[in-house]
Amino acid sequence: MKIGVLSDTHDHIDNVKKAVEIFKSEGVQLILHAGDYVAPFSLTPLKEAGCRVIGVFGNNDGERLMLSRRFQEIGEIYDGPYFFTMEGRRILLMHEPCAAEELFASGCFDLIVFGHTHRRVLKKERGILLNPGECCGWLEKEPSIATVDLETWDVKEIRL
Repeated sequence: MKIGVLSDTHDHIDNVKKAVEIFKSEGVQLILHAGDYVAPFSLTPLKEAGCRVIGVFGNNDGERLMLSRRFQEIGEIYDGPYFFTMEGRRILLMHEPCAAEELFASGCFDLIVFGHTHRRVLKKERGILLNPGECCGWLEKEPSIATVDLETWDVKEIRL
């Protein structure tokens, strides 16, 4: 299974649309969003992805009730960190990278996805530690997303 990974969209609808088109062309079957959507309307393009979206709230997501309602149309959203298993892989999804390095070093998770810093991070050892960077491009001026193949363990970092 191939998953799409994005974070820190911060209402940048055009970049969310670009990300969705890339995910569709890459054959993504699940999208993980590591938070900071900001406004509920920013979820609209994710409906076009044609797959389920799992997300966590970020520190800039003030309209949690409406975000939760909008998420019902595309998947589910959680207070982070959120742990689940997919295709036998132990996945941890969070916004702020609280103890991310320590959790990665523990070997308890196969894939740890986080956001918040707006900077890309990719470490592969026993597992994968991944921050796809900022989809919005507001701070780093290099909007980016990623894909992860849960079978081959290939990670593709993609600039928008």
